Amino acid sequence: MELINFTKENGVGKIVLNRPEKFNSFVREMMMAFHAALNDCQQDESIRCILVTATGKAFCAGQDLAEAIDEDNGLDLEKIVNQHYNPCIKRLREIEKPIVAAVNGVAAGAGANIALACDIVVAKESATFIQAFSKIGLIPDSGGTYTLPRLIGLQKATALMMLGDKVSAEEAERLGMIYKFFPDDSFDEEVEKITRKLAGMPTKGLGLTKRALNLSLTNGLDTQLDIEEHLQAEAGESEDYKEGVAAFLEKRKPTFVGK
Repeated sequence: MELINFTKENGVGKIVLNRPEKFNSFVREMMMAFHAALNDCQQDESIRCILVTATGKAFCAGQDLAEAIDEDNGLDLEKIVNQHYNPCIKRLREIEKPIVAAVNGVAAGAGANIALACDIVVAKESATFIQAFSKIGLIPDSGGTYTLPRLIGLQKATALMMLGDKVSAEEAERLGMIYKFFPDDSFDEEVEKITRKLAGMPTKGLGLTKRALNLSLTNGLDTQLDIEEHLQAEAGESEDYKEGVAAFLEKRKPTFVGK
């Protein structure tokens, strides 16, 4: 069985974690396949939106600890973080295409933080998020200590990380941790609506928006205003900007090509 199912359809690259019997926890082979799928989506100009989701009852339980403690074939924690998770988070943030995480079940540990590193996070009503690291004496990795405080504030993030509380999808939306949650029975349909919409939007402009948002996390206002000025000029040279303006003036729906 493939550990990652990867398909392309209607401009969407769909990456499905497929180790349901282990709650989609990562082992090296699975992480390498995940990286390969992300690289493919980045390089393929026909892919204009990326969807990350999973099979079974869980989204992802993070690292398979059996691999981490395997004295013969495993890697130590530092190498696992360095070789697997840090490059994964950087790739999710660097790809200048919208990435949607569709959290279909529990997202725990690194699994939660991989989801939160995506651009738009939606979840089933029954899904939960948990910073499970403290329960085994570890610290949050996969960008968790960077991302979560910026989403929900330092105090709440600290408590969730130290106490290891489980967060429902409804609470995650209320806190601003995720974009939206949907009823389980309509989840797949709602996810398809979002990815279909993103795949038909001006991909170049969305990618530049993502770049600006990434830079805003460490910039002051003056620097960020300068960046917006330069990126706006770049966006103004795109085919999609020209099409968007023409469609507006002609009172018709634009047909964007993602360039």
